[in-house]
Amino acid sequence: MFIDRTKIRVAGGHGGNGVTAFRREKFVPRGGPSGGDGGRGGSVWLEADESFNTLLHLRYNPEHIAERGRHGEGSNRTGREGSDITVRVPVGTQVYDAETGELLYDFTRSGERWLAARGGRGGFGNSHFATSTNRAPRYHQEGSPGEEREFQLELKLLADVGLVGFPNAGKSTLISTISAAKPKIADYPFTTLEPHLGVVDLGEYHTMVVADIPGLIEGAHEGAGLGDRFLRHVERTKLLLHLVDVSSASGRDTVSDYETINRELKAYDEQLALRPQIVVATKIDALDEPERLESLRARAERDGRAFYAISSATGEGVRELVRAAARLLDEINSSAEVKPEEAHTGA
Repeated sequence: MFIDRTKIRVAGGHGGNGVTAFRREKFVPRGGPSGGDGGRGGSVWLEADESFNTLLHLRYNPEHIAERGRHGEGSNRTGREGSDITVRVPVGTQVYDAETGELLYDFTRSGERWLAARGGRGGFGNSHFATSTNRAPRYHQEGSPGEEREFQLELKLLADVGLVGFPNAGKSTLISTISAAKPKIADYPFTTLEPHLGVVDLGEYHTMVVADIPGLIEGAHEGAGLGDRFLRHVERTKLLLHLVDVSSASGRDTVSDYETINRELKAYDEQLALRPQIVVATKIDALDEPERLESLRARAERDGRAFYAISSATGEGVRELVRAAARLLDEINSSAEVKPEEAHTGA
């Protein structure tokens, strides 16, 4: 099951109490105070782990409480510190304050760690309070409580390429053809109910990650259909493959479909409208009205976007599309690496 939103509660361990104690040893009649300090409570850390791709494991385990520190002991012995705990989340997880909605942290790389709840400080024993005028204090300090916080976790998949389009546009069939991903494929709308990731082998140890986003319809940015629940997974992709079914069996106008999806992307996030996009005409093996293909091609060219016609069923045009996507992705990555240097040089 794919879960991309959940709430969790985290709490640092309470600090251990200090202790009131006095030395009671032979030949030391007035040994003085010897109460040790309490140990610090454990903290809760969140850590990005690339072996996870869903928040399902946190949906059914929402509370994470670190161990408390042990109390101090006599002979100035400090209590043991509580153990930290680590909560693992998928790469791409965003952490929001559950009350204010403020974005607190964004995990973009595997191995990143973030302190979610700090453990409480241990209390001082009575030996800390001894002075020249109060040589035998009979009081100690209690440990402080650990932090308690509630977070809203949201997962945004990290992929190089995102497949977008109307339901049944051929997204799942394409990703199953070019990668090892095996999403559900059937001849009815909204077959794909959750995003799927596929790794495409480009040869020479070069790969690209492709995300199959569930089908969008008009009003998706307002929640229509599967709506904005999955639109956010497109936000982090560097390149969009916009799939449009050109077979007459779809019963829809190809240009209208193309324009509708682009309007929804823009309405959801202005930056998505500026994202590099390749227009892909699908199911050309079932094309019986060539004008449907040509009208879409002309519309894509008018927008200055590359256009490819493919059939995932027969494999026609698929290899050329993958190569073109890989080339454009390399250009995008290269320009992203150059920009920081240019900004530094200009300064």
